[in-house]
Amino acid sequence: MLTLSRKKNESLVINNNIEITILDIKGDQIKVGISAPREVPVYRKEIYLEIQEANKSSATEESVKALSKLF
Repeated sequence: MLTLSRKKNESLVINNNIEITILDIKGDQIKVGISAPREVPVYRKEIYLEIQEANKSSATEESVKALSKLF
């Protein structure tokens, strides 16, 4: 993991098209702004994990068999 120090109003750039800016720091909370192309999904990690779990649970054996019958 790369660890960087940033101050308020400082940014970092990922892959030439994603910019992450530190907007505000209050106590132990940091407000982060993210500028990314529309086709790049951005999720909070807990939401991303919920989506992954929902995808896994919807890919049951029965649904895989039903899909294989279509092809």
